[in-house]
Amino acid sequence: MQAFPRTEVGGMSLPRMLIGTNWLLGWSHTGAAADAAIREKFARPEDFWPVFETFLAAGVDAVMAPISTTPIAAAAIDWAEQRAGQKIIRIDTPAMNVDDSAEARREAEKTIRHSAEIGSDFCLIHHTSVEQMVNKNLGAIPRLPDYLAMIREAGMRPGLSAHMPEVVQYADRNEYDVETYIQIFNCMGFLMQIEVEGVARIIHQAKHPVMTIKPMAAGRTTPYVGLTFSWNAIRPCDMVTVGTNSAREAAEDIEISVSALEHRFPDLEARSSPFRQTVLGH
Repeated sequence: MQAFPRTEVGGMSLPRMLIGTNWLLGWSHTGAAADAAIREKFARPEDFWPVFETFLAAGVDAVMAPISTTPIAAAAIDWAEQRAGQKIIRIDTPAMNVDDSAEARREAEKTIRHSAEIGSDFCLIHHTSVEQMVNKNLGAIPRLPDYLAMIREAGMRPGLSAHMPEVVQYADRNEYDVETYIQIFNCMGFLMQIEVEGVARIIHQAKHPVMTIKPMAAGRTTPYVGLTFSWNAIRPCDMVTVGTNSAREAAEDIEISVSALEHRFPDLEARSSPFRQTVLGH
């Protein structure tokens, strides 16, 4: 298989597909039973390997997760790197204490240092922390530059997780020191705070590459529909973060994505059915 197309973010080459981790770490967006089943399936670092191996074979060598605050994620990446004999790019999304106090600042610095210590290449402040500082009246994110400076000083590339689409606009308008942003984007509008077209416009106007997430709306649309939409609705510099629950799913998502970028129909088996209709093919 040819290496997956790449882009550049903050001077680092990244695959345009990023390995998502909700369906590996137990955040299904469907319910507690599904969350528990995921955690049972991926209970040990080595359990992640079949999924990682499939992505790595296609040149998809970057993982997005709250790595520094989820020990199993960090351990699974370490294990995969040793097994594969290659580096895996780490996009860390830590939540941190952003209260306006000296004590909270020290906590934030500790969180950021830990992110660097575990080998993170990118530190993208989690949306739950970023959104606490957003001031819509000012069109700004006060005190954000302090945390971005901490990330730079720790030797990582700074960015933001932006469930709130205004975060991308405010970061650009105020020329904050970010290299990229995470933005929810899918054809269903799942978890998006404004209409799909509005978010698409924000992505196309962004000053930096955008890492889109939840392309399949946490299972609410099929991979073919969700991924085909995403790849055709973003720019060549942007990325799609894809979460899977098995190596087979990863292989399917890679083929669907490559076919979308090549503007051809994917080489996939037809869906199984006890009474398959002739029109569906074989």
